[in-house]
Amino acid sequence: MKRRTPLVIALAAGTAAAGAMVAVTGPATAAPQDPAAAAALAASKADALVAGRPSILHAGSNETFLRKKVIQSSGLNYVPYERTYNGLPVRGGDFVVVTDSAGRTKYTSVAQSSPIGELSTAAKVTSTAAAATAQAQLKTVDSVEGTNLVVLAEEGEQAALAWETTVNGTGAEGASRLTVAVDAATGRVLRTTEHVTEAAGTGTGWINGTVSIDTTQSGSSYLLQDPSHTTIRCQNASGNTTFSGPDNVWGNGSGTDRETGCVDAFYVAQKQYAMLSSWLGRNGQNGSGGAWPIRVGLNDQNAYYDGTQVQIGKNTAGQWIASADVVGHELGHGIDDTTPGGISRSGTQEFVADTIGAATEWFINNPNDAPDYQVGEEVNLVGSGPIRYMYNPSLAGDSNCYSSSTPGSEVHAAAGPGNHWFYLMAEGTNPTNGQPASTRCSGSGAITGLGIQNAMKIMYNAMLIKTSSSSYLKYRTWTLTAAKNLFPNGCTEFNTVKAAWDAVNVPAQSADPTCTGGGTTPPPTTTPPPPTGCSGTNATDVTIPDAGAAVNSGITISGCARAASATSTIAVNIVHTYRGDLRVDLVAPDGTVYNLKATSTSDSADNVNTTYTKNLSSETANGTWQLRVQDTYARDTGYINTWTLTV
Repeated sequence: MKRRTPLVIALAAGTAAAGAMVAVTGPATAAPQDPAAAAALAASKADALVAGRPSILHAGSNETFLRKKVIQSSGLNYVPYERTYNGLPVRGGDFVVVTDSAGRTKYTSVAQSSPIGELSTAAKVTSTAAAATAQAQLKTVDSVEGTNLVVLAEEGEQAALAWETTVNGTGAEGASRLTVAVDAATGRVLRTTEHVTEAAGTGTGWINGTVSIDTTQSGSSYLLQDPSHTTIRCQNASGNTTFSGPDNVWGNGSGTDRETGCVDAFYVAQKQYAMLSSWLGRNGQNGSGGAWPIRVGLNDQNAYYDGTQVQIGKNTAGQWIASADVVGHELGHGIDDTTPGGISRSGTQEFVADTIGAATEWFINNPNDAPDYQVGEEVNLVGSGPIRYMYNPSLAGDSNCYSSSTPGSEVHAAAGPGNHWFYLMAEGTNPTNGQPASTRCSGSGAITGLGIQNAMKIMYNAMLIKTSSSSYLKYRTWTLTAAKNLFPNGCTEFNTVKAAWDAVNVPAQSADPTCTGGGTTPPPTTTPPPPTGCSGTNATDVTIPDAGAAVNSGITISGCARAASATSTIAVNIVHTYRGDLRVDLVAPDGTVYNLKATSTSDSADNVNTTYTKNLSSETANGTWQLRVQDTYARDTGYINTWTLTV
């Protein structure tokens, strides 16, 4: 029996599938005619991949998978899945399959790094006792949302049966909506997850000035509610009543007036909705055409999102803190919460929301709150200026540079390295648009920014790869993968993302993709390019039977009246777990066989994504060439995704 080497190391380092299902070579086939067809194709292809239970999923016989709504962005399809174990939800078992417009797998991101194994689903601790333990985690409890049995399978930890309870009330830091996982065998608290994340009528806000807003007419009165997206509304936190009035004129310009604060917040929410559609192709903050009610009146120097609402508090002068970057940040937590994997973890959640807040401010471009990379400069929360500085976090006492202690730091302080990275990616070290210079933590050389729109597009597409095991190290891999997928014709964007991570000391990961070639200027050459017609691509999927007969995928070359080149290339993309199972050959039109890849009992990595160079000068170029692939061992499956032959 051949030896199977577990894929634990690459996964622990940063989502093994980052290297597992990356980059289809060769041109893509024509995209489906409409987004719905593309989503359906992506779902079908992803389901077929998942049905084969590739080893990257670490799936056992007791597990099933539930596909969620396909998310589309920039021609890519993100197909998220959740996992169950004997019918129980698995927390930490989520994964995402990324496909291109032709349904071909580009990447797979998996939260688990090892199988769950055999686990009893009989609880020894009662749900009532577990709920009492959960309530004890808060100072005061207003309500309990319910208690459910789950399997907790966090990356790198042994899976456990747990009772999961969400309680609302007050914690040590103020308002709290806390989900508590209690070991169903011992009664010990295994994990806590805090959902409270800090930080055309006409209206007059105290920050944004006189603005135009789309409101809803109800009889003879008007509501601060979007007429097309009714979950976008602004309310008085006293009673949670949507602001209304008879004249569709809102606010008086006073920062201490709640309706005025709602003008600012409602305006930002509507503008952010437009930004998400225009820049990212996202359908609203929640991804389904809506958002959450915004409530002004929190009696605290704070603002927060808790999964059900956004609460806006006040500064020490009593003014409501509804600026573009603050409201954009809090709604950004909701965007993070409603992308795969939920709220980002391990010290990344605040910098993720800061990037969305910054993008919102830049999209709005209101002269009363000119776009920049400071957080909360307009609201002056405690009378000492901005809350955070993305270009130089140390100005607010946060670290510019990543270290092993960053993930365990207070969440706002932990945002420093991520904010610094985003600024360097967007603006570079020496911007020419009036933004401040930013220094590197290590290394040398200038970084030229990609602009805020491209930076946000890369960040958002990385969020669509996100799983519940998110971290700084994985965001490095995910953003590099996003850059490579979004900009496949060169390495400029990829190299900028990489240089920015290097500059803030987030180390390279074994799962990081690589990028070679491309660029805006082709390398000089003394050899003329081959005549037109001497290259071809076959992007039709061909299933490879498990331990079965060889299969072929053909490319016919015509109009190339010469011998094949001594440096002919064969770019092969095969999706298959445990690639050591595969023998790959090129068969010439005259039947001559050229071996490209031999089998190996120790090559446990997934997928063949390689360009081979062969001396084919003894062959006539014209004719039908075959890529022949055979799976010589049992237990793993896959398919020929695409291949390109240049003779």
